[in-house]
Amino acid sequence: MVQNPFMRSAQEIADRFESDIKNGLEKKTIEKHLLEYGQNEIPKDRQKSPWRILMDQLFDPIIYILATAGILAFLFSDWLEGVAILVVILISVFIGFFMELKAIRSLEILRKMGQTMTNVVRSGNIQKIKANELVPGDIMVLQTGDVVSADARLISEENLSIKESALTGESEPISKTTKILPADTPITDQSNMLFRGTMVMTGSGKAIVTSTGANTQLGKIQQMGIEAEKDITPLKKKLNQLSKWLIWLTLIFALLIIITGIIRGKDLLLMIETGVALAVAAIPEGLPIVATVALAQGMLRLSKRQVIIKKLEAVQTLGATNIIFTDKTGTLTEDKMKAHTIVFADFKLEDVQQKIMEGFDFGNGNEAFDKMMRASILCNNVNTTDNGLQGDSIESELLDFAKNAGYDIKSIRKENPEKLELPFNSDRKLMATVHQNEHEFYVYAKGAFEKLVEVCDTILEDRKIISFSNKEDWYEKIDALAAQGLRILAFAYKEVEKMPEKENLTKDLVFLGIIGFLDPAREDVEATIEIYKKAGIKVVMATGDHPKTAQKIAQDVGLLAHDTSSEKVLQGTDLENIKNADEETISRLLDVSVFARVTPEQKLDLVTFHQKNGNIVGMIGDGINDVPALKKADIGIAMGIRGTEAAREVADVILKNDKFTAIELAIRQGRVVLQNIRQFVIYLLSCNLAEILSVGIAALLNLAAPLLPLQILFLNLVTDVFPALALGLGKGEEASMEQPPRDPKEPIMTRNDWYATLIYGLSISASVIGIVVYSDFVLKLEWNIINNMAFYTLVLAQLFNVFNMPKRSESFFKNEVTKNIWVWGAIILSMVITLIAYLLPPIASALSLVPITIEQLGLTVLFALGSLILAQLIKRLGLTT
Repeated sequence: MVQNPFMRSAQEIADRFESDIKNGLEKKTIEKHLLEYGQNEIPKDRQKSPWRILMDQLFDPIIYILATAGILAFLFSDWLEGVAILVVILISVFIGFFMELKAIRSLEILRKMGQTMTNVVRSGNIQKIKANELVPGDIMVLQTGDVVSADARLISEENLSIKESALTGESEPISKTTKILPADTPITDQSNMLFRGTMVMTGSGKAIVTSTGANTQLGKIQQMGIEAEKDITPLKKKLNQLSKWLIWLTLIFALLIIITGIIRGKDLLLMIETGVALAVAAIPEGLPIVATVALAQGMLRLSKRQVIIKKLEAVQTLGATNIIFTDKTGTLTEDKMKAHTIVFADFKLEDVQQKIMEGFDFGNGNEAFDKMMRASILCNNVNTTDNGLQGDSIESELLDFAKNAGYDIKSIRKENPEKLELPFNSDRKLMATVHQNEHEFYVYAKGAFEKLVEVCDTILEDRKIISFSNKEDWYEKIDALAAQGLRILAFAYKEVEKMPEKENLTKDLVFLGIIGFLDPAREDVEATIEIYKKAGIKVVMATGDHPKTAQKIAQDVGLLAHDTSSEKVLQGTDLENIKNADEETISRLLDVSVFARVTPEQKLDLVTFHQKNGNIVGMIGDGINDVPALKKADIGIAMGIRGTEAAREVADVILKNDKFTAIELAIRQGRVVLQNIRQFVIYLLSCNLAEILSVGIAALLNLAAPLLPLQILFLNLVTDVFPALALGLGKGEEASMEQPPRDPKEPIMTRNDWYATLIYGLSISASVIGIVVYSDFVLKLEWNIINNMAFYTLVLAQLFNVFNMPKRSESFFKNEVTKNIWVWGAIILSMVITLIAYLLPPIASALSLVPITIEQLGLTVLFALGSLILAQLIKRLGLTT
């Protein structure tokens, strides 16, 4: 490959690759270069195979615990318990597997079909070849609409402009030149180079390929994305913490049972077996199923809103996100240049798009405006087709604006046929055309202000052509508009009696005025950012665009106040020491909301910097330049329509409709999932705690056994799981986006959550031990009746426990649990299954269930309700949240 091709001539590069600028490469040289440089393919992350997706589901801390419990169950010949645990593992794994496989299939549908083709000159002939067959030294022939397939040095060009936003973040097309550039020219200013993945917007050109595959700028950025290490998701971190707690709690329970039995003189081997059995029972078998279903439900809900979630855990990560990095072009903006400000000698119009919607009369007899619109229509190479306007985005906007201002484009072009054109080029920086209207000729010109003003001696002001003597004042006007991030286009004209010569076309023009263009902010973004602010989420813009443009858009969408100084916008040059920043610099960087002129590597550094400072970082992007940061972020979000394939490949979330507002819906759903996970974890653990405490306390007090091993298994797989599943399907609090995100360092179960779990578990245990004592010492019932009454009390108390889950601040009768139809369905289903178990002799026999009277059943209901009342009293006294 050639180093710094922008500072070398095209001929020098052709000599290096044994190519000919006119005839291109010969067959033998092509074969030689293919062997030396390989095919023109960029490196990619290996696509996950279905087998890998399946194996990933097994690498889960809760699955580890369940697998251990299952092995122990089989070792102690508790076959039913072991099989039940195995079934739970399989269900959980396959739900996760099929949901992630579905997301990958959705991604594959989004990928562009077919192989990109490109035109090259080989052996003196123009040929169309597959892009991956390009080699260094090939001569590419490019036209409007072509995608550049390799990095190349320009040989020749005609009005060539390239859209490089996917690579650099620049929203405006870049005019290209063939001049040799200095050695210190940054990539954003390498106007004689074409880069892979960019698009030809106007004109045509020939270029010699300098780099292919991994050596292109796109390839290097893609490699950065591959090398960027993805941290373990916040949910997995928190589940790891929870798993450690569960392991310790299980061991403590088992040891207490064993030690208690030994003290009471029981057989050591028997007590070890009993301790292990109870430890297995302590594991919430339903937790992985419920967690998986809750995340899968979140994925399904978001898919209906045009949001593809590629991994289950990404749903929860969205809810935990507290910083979102976003690109500017196409994400916060429309990615379409619009007229914003028009300035004439005698008046100025601002926010013209708003004026169009208000029905403003732009002409109103103003001659300068009329001449400017005619120049916009006639000095314009955009074609009108059935599929819309085709050509340069600025020229397309000129036609759109003229049409909205009431001008008939077709009739004006028909009445003023073009006779001559002086095309735009990078040296001239203006375009001029000659049009005949009956017996007169008109010359219309548009281009860069500093170039057009040099050929204008007069100006049209108040219907009069006067001397253009105040050019310095106009330079100040231009600087003021440029400081607002506007792109300026100047207009001029002249009227002549006979057809002018081409060399005299731009002499003695009459200056008309200027139009300032802006890629406007999306209308719905400001309201969405306000929602983020209320939700405690900071939005940070990181763009490769100009600082003034970035500041203007940031102010329009509410990221910055309108009176914010430019000091609040940092540039890429301010990030050189970000990896070794001192305390003052760290504080400053954490406070900044807008970064401009940043490279892909600097975006990656910013994401890493915020992660190291304890934040859960989301990254929104669509371009090649966003790939490394998308990969590194805790949650990478790519656009489905405009997004490059490279961006979609590494992202965790894909917005099929490209709407910034869809992210707010995704975060809202993520928060709901996080809240639901917290609720059902508390529910499951408090129910399991109640079972162990009931058995343990009864054993210590030498009471009748309130639960038998198979009864515990029944509770864990029926009355625990269905209400927990219902909690996982809840719609969550309506005000979830009006609260700050949970502390990233906070575990799934906080100290208050563990306290609540203990209170609810003790309340249920109290009701179970209460009915055992009452039935034994007051009613003097048989042990099997006592056991059954305790079992039914526990069934009902656990079902009632679901109503303990809402926060203390919510109404007991009207909250997200009581409004959740799935909860009521789960309660009814659990009671029906329990009734079936009672009525079917084989099941009843296995569970040691015997007939009980209505009075005895009534007592179980009273004691179960007592557990709910006790828990609520403690809760209302402020002893738990």
